[in-house]
Amino acid sequence: MTYPPAGQAEENALTMQPRWWQALNPAIYLISVLPLFGVLLLAENHAWVEGVAIATLAVVLLQHAINLFNDVSDWQLGADTHKFDSWVRVFAGNTRPVFLQGMISAVVGMALGLLVLSWSGQYWILLVAVPMILLGYLYNAGKKPLSYTVLGEWVTGLCYGPGVFGCLYLVGTGELTPPGIAGMVTFASLAMALLLSHQPPQIETDAEAGKRTFAVRYGKVTTCNTVLLLLLIAVVSFTAALWLAGCASCAAVFISLSAVAAVFSLHDSINPKSVLLTSSMVFVCTMLVSAISPLI
Repeated sequence: MTYPPAGQAEENALTMQPRWWQALNPAIYLISVLPLFGVLLLAENHAWVEGVAIATLAVVLLQHAINLFNDVSDWQLGADTHKFDSWVRVFAGNTRPVFLQGMISAVVGMALGLLVLSWSGQYWILLVAVPMILLGYLYNAGKKPLSYTVLGEWVTGLCYGPGVFGCLYLVGTGELTPPGIAGMVTFASLAMALLLSHQPPQIETDAEAGKRTFAVRYGKVTTCNTVLLLLLIAVVSFTAALWLAGCASCAAVFISLSAVAAVFSLHDSINPKSVLLTSSMVFVCTMLVSAISPLI
């Protein structure tokens, strides 16, 4: 996320208009793509790869819709009005086209998800997916969205743990296993860490808008420390998931890469970009090692 200097915020809010690709910020969608790698690592050769891949695209579209709705909600309620890369700013303060794009993205995402379930006959997964989609809607809906309450971070964890990873795991394997449960903890923790890493630069404007984020309640230092704790939980839980899945070598590679990434990231400030790129590097490198190790 890019924020103008505090002294120029008022002026920039009136004069700056980002391009659509700046508001899109493709890197943030990694949080919806990484569960795909998680499922493939845990299920190895037993996953329905095509189904999980299409379902992942559906998740990305739903995340995009929620991002658009969030920008509309924040703009209308007075939060993030100084944020440069708001979708509402792309349309010069007009929230209607942003909302319509969000609706289109949500409908297409849900249609893709239903298509995957129709192919597999796993309609029972809707018992998990529908409540999570409803939570995603309530996260931004109304005059007092869940994102403005103390439940915001917990809702994010539920949606990305049992919601995204859990449903992708069920699509790919057809069953819930101990590795799958540990994976839910991983991606719930990672998603909450990402959300919290967004919050420190927005403490002042969020507080003014009545947004009770973790950072508003506990301050920057505690928020940054909590991000580190959540990342540690994610690493430990996914290492355990790999071990439970019978892939001790992958578990060793994953925790080793995580340790190396942590050392090289010590000098960086905590921010969404560093959280996402570091996590992505660890998962992708583990996938590569897992793929080539049988060939050695």
